[in-house]
Amino acid sequence: MQKMKKLPDAEFEIMKVVWSSEHPVTTSIIMEKLGYEKEWLIQSVVTLMTRLVNRGFLKSEKNGKERSYYPLVEREDYLKFETSMFIKQYHENSFIHLVNTLNDDKALSSKDIDELVEWLKERKE
Repeated sequence: MQKMKKLPDAEFEIMKVVWSSEHPVTTSIIMEKLGYEKEWLIQSVVTLMTRLVNRGFLKSEKNGKERSYYPLVEREDYLKFETSMFIKQYHENSFIHLVNTLNDDKALSSKDIDELVEWLKERKE
């Protein structure tokens, strides 16, 4: 697979449907679960799926009149990539900087902080 790159929002939305669906996925499934809600035309979905194939995120197979798509990138792998890039770009590659930002913004609840402390204790052991 080629080097992973950040997905545009529309392609990421499609990948979320692919990851949460039974494989293979078709454009009809994408339209049913996402396209109508987003008011996308079928051709727009086909174009987005083709881009995902070209980027190395999906594999495509022709089955009769419709194509079937299979994920080549696992959800967890992409989320690790995105999170790592986010922390590097916006938080000086510092987890503590990220946590401080969330805390300063009051985005962390007491429960979140307790869970984080517990997680850190488990990692230390």
